[in-house]
Amino acid sequence: MTSDEVPFDAVVLAGGRARRLGGVDKASVQVGGRALVDHALAAVGGARAIVLVGPASVGRPGVPTVQEDPPFGGPVAGLAAGLASLPPATRPSDAPQDPPMTADDPLVVVLACDVPGAARVVPALLAAAHAAPDVDGARLVAADGSPQHLLAAYRRSALDAALAALPDGPRDASVRRVVDGLRLVDVPDPDDAGADADTWDDVHRLDTRLTAGGSIGPSDDDRRTP
Repeated sequence: MTSDEVPFDAVVLAGGRARRLGGVDKASVQVGGRALVDHALAAVGGARAIVLVGPASVGRPGVPTVQEDPPFGGPVAGLAAGLASLPPATRPSDAPQDPPMTADDPLVVVLACDVPGAARVVPALLAAAHAAPDVDGARLVAADGSPQHLLAAYRRSALDAALAALPDGPRDASVRRVVDGLRLVDVPDPDDAGADADTWDDVHRLDTRLTAGGSIGPSDDDRRTP
């Protein structure tokens, strides 16, 4: 089974306050002539089911949109709301029965909406998680060694168990606390496809590269920086 054939669901997180962008609706910020949320949805377009987590203003036709209650509870609270809104895991009776993927334990791609280059690495994350049945998922790791836990593919059971183990619930919990006990495969990101639009400088840099028809990754000058 190739990465294009790996069945998966997806939760796209688009409900943050975007304080470093001045509190604007980050999901609607345009990069390369396209809203960030639309880049994210395109990156997981092959999913069986997608849930978009954020305010109604970021909604898109045909994509269920939910928000944690109360709003702005952080990415973990958003993830919990998204997972709860995914349909029950099902598999067609004639689907291949590969051991790494079971009918009741699908892969779930978790994606923050501010990574316009995510489409370049989602297939690699799915392939890595699918190929290793003894792990809980696969995460992107930047060239500097930083793990990107909101650009990852997890087994549904692992996420459910990690969220259930939070003593004070998901609101304001750290993502690191959720994933600390998980066994994750590291997928390298040497070209910085996981670069996020966290500040206006990030937005302008990513917009310039996409508008120019280039891919999202470090410039030649960036590569020469020690």
